[in-house]
Amino acid sequence: MAETGAKAKEKLGELKEKNSGFRKEFIEFINRGSVVDLAVGVAVGGAFTAIVNSLVNDIVMPIVGLIGGGVDFRDLKLVIPNFFGGDTEAVIAYGNFIQNVVEFLIIAWVIFMIVKAMNRINRKKDAKAAKDAKAAEKAEKKK
Repeated sequence: MAETGAKAKEKLGELKEKNSGFRKEFIEFINRGSVVDLAVGVAVGGAFTAIVNSLVNDIVMPIVGLIGGGVDFRDLKLVIPNFFGGDTEAVIAYGNFIQNVVEFLIIAWVIFMIVKAMNRINRKKDAKAAKDAKAAEKAEKKK
């Protein structure tokens, strides 16, 4: 019996060592910048999605509807009667598909414009930083 207890303690020690290594590896994984950056990106992306959806649904789509003669694509559908004698019909809501495609294109355009503006701002910052670095280098050489 004493042998069994010793073996059990030995196995427990091995498990603790494995668990300690696993825990350490997990903590290192979580502390990497990319994991934290990804989590922040997902959170900000969720908030940004709400803003873009509001822009599309509350501002852009009503204007598109006016231009299109007040057509709400979501109402467009094709109703296929049941040829087998039942009361149910098949409804193909192609208008909802069109609406989603239009919304996707608008969202993609809005995101493109935001990224384009951010790139322009970053280029200006980079150019200013390069100009400042050259000026500092010239000033250093004059000393």
